[in-house]
Amino acid sequence: MSDYRIGMRVHGRVTGIQPYGAFVTLDAEHQGLIHISECHEGYVKSITDYLKVGQAVDVVVLDIDEYTGKISLSLRCVEHQPQPTNSDLEIYKTFQHKHFWTNRHVHAGFDPIAAHLDGWIEDSLNHLKEGAH
Repeated sequence: MSDYRIGMRVHGRVTGIQPYGAFVTLDAEHQGLIHISECHEGYVKSITDYLKVGQAVDVVVLDIDEYTGKISLSLRCVEHQPQPTNSDLEIYKTFQHKHFWTNRHVHAGFDPIAAHLDGWIEDSLNHLKEGAH
């Protein structure tokens, strides 16, 4: 597990460029990708207009895939990122946690669907019968 967190500003070096984005080495074990849309504000025709292999860059961590560990980076956010104040840092420390879009502790599976399925089928059939008359 890395020490990188979403929203962090980090330093790296461009190690490869593809038409869709640039690969950036963050340290000996971690690499991220700057998608072409996160390279610069506005339309970017070619990423090579903004980045070169070997170039040092400051980037912001946009996302870290929980399962693959892939790190998405943004150069565009650095262009418009305000410098944090001491109160901002305290708020960040207070609320620093992983956010899950689902509750990992609830293991309901398909039980709620199974419990309501018969009623839904009956309601649907009644609506079809009413519509046919």
